[in-house]
Amino acid sequence: MKPLARALWLPASFAAIFFLAHLPYLHLPYFWDELGQFVPAALDILRDGAWVPHSTVPNAHPPEVMAYLALTWRVFGYSIAATRSAMLVLGMLALVFTFLLGRELTRDRATAVIAALLLMLDPLFYTQGMMAQLDMPAMLFTVLALVLFFLDWHAAAAAACTALVLAKETGALVPLVFGLVLLFDPDRRKSVVFYLAPFAALGVWFLFLWRSTGHLFGDPGFTQYNTWYSLNPVRASLSLVRRFYYLFLEDLRWVGTLAILFTWRRERLYTSRAWKIVWCFIAGHILLVSLLGGAGLERYLLPVLPLVYIAMAAAFAAITPMWRAVGVSAMAVGLIAGLFLNPPFPMPFENNLAMADFVELHRDAAQLLEKSYPDKTVYTAWPLTQALRDPVFGYVDRKLSAHETSDLHFSTLNALDPKSVDVLVLYSRTWEPSWGVLQWGPARTFLQRFYEYERQMSPDEVREHFGLVPVQRWIQRGQWIEVFARPAKPG
Repeated sequence: MKPLARALWLPASFAAIFFLAHLPYLHLPYFWDELGQFVPAALDILRDGAWVPHSTVPNAHPPEVMAYLALTWRVFGYSIAATRSAMLVLGMLALVFTFLLGRELTRDRATAVIAALLLMLDPLFYTQGMMAQLDMPAMLFTVLALVLFFLDWHAAAAAACTALVLAKETGALVPLVFGLVLLFDPDRRKSVVFYLAPFAALGVWFLFLWRSTGHLFGDPGFTQYNTWYSLNPVRASLSLVRRFYYLFLEDLRWVGTLAILFTWRRERLYTSRAWKIVWCFIAGHILLVSLLGGAGLERYLLPVLPLVYIAMAAAFAAITPMWRAVGVSAMAVGLIAGLFLNPPFPMPFENNLAMADFVELHRDAAQLLEKSYPDKTVYTAWPLTQALRDPVFGYVDRKLSAHETSDLHFSTLNALDPKSVDVLVLYSRTWEPSWGVLQWGPARTFLQRFYEYERQMSPDEVREHFGLVPVQRWIQRGQWIEVFARPAKPG
């Protein structure tokens, strides 16, 4: 036990630092899909024992993470801080298991420490580590399953795979890869049977979902958006390019990529059975999340992110100490900068602390609406409507009336009856700074054709169409939100 404790003290310290670094955000209200999908689904389990949600749209996602949150609230009471702490515990475990996988793949403690350090500094992991979403837990169980598989503990690895697919259905790729590897290994072939368990568990979930909703994946709109929409050749190709760019280039990851390319053939680093399995899974996962998932979010890459960092750390270990120090330091600087700096092209706000800016802006606007217009119906787009309707999400203390528009596009708002709208809220739903690529006409034309992009209504158009006047505007690191209201009648 003592050798294990000595081996784990450094990754455990990273995990503790990771938790402490999130203390300023423990009470941060929920963001986007948290309040739109996962927290309502978890509350349905807590309040009604409803494994298929009824307060939000049911979909293919299994209920394991939501059940974990419901259990946390049952034990500690419901609060946003409890939610974020529960997710951070999973993130801390992911750091420790990344270290263990790094040791298993490289047989070098220092390399494993570097991999865990890079993951801890990663901006996507930082934000997702505290968010009530599925991809960080999927990352945790992916790494754990790989550790157990390489130790030849196949019953335990299959149990981890079962937990993985019940966290997120796309995790089925892991037991599929394991099963195929074992099928062609005469000495381990009998262990293939263990990896049927994850598929059986997933099949039971889909059967239950079908019996409850009448749809195999819970909702036809969810199915269409995440399959046929994303399978468009242009969207799928661009998604694949985005995946490679994010994993291997953004936030100075290109430094680690150069190290991989430099050492791959020269040192023959990745020729072992374990590394071949890892690279096979990385390639398969990138392809899977490029073809499926209409939103094309970077968080879908989380299950392979620790593997990429282990590969980069192994490459750094194979070069001279001076260049190793330069490379690791450069990557660390790039990752830390990426937590605060946004790229010039559209990105999901949840990729870094832009998520916190979004939430803080919406909380400020919600508090003004609650104070100044408690009895008015607020017209705006989701997810702000959801935030206004229920105090449980952390934005308001009492429910407000909110009318949901599908978006804030000019055509959408221009179709509303001006006389019916007394309060309107516009906000930045897309990252499009004045210096970004969306100011370039061909980029906008491309997005209009393939991604239904359309400009939002401007403040002057709000005044002209609705007769509303600006009440207050907030700006934070390139994002904004503005409240408009009908002026009070004289006398």
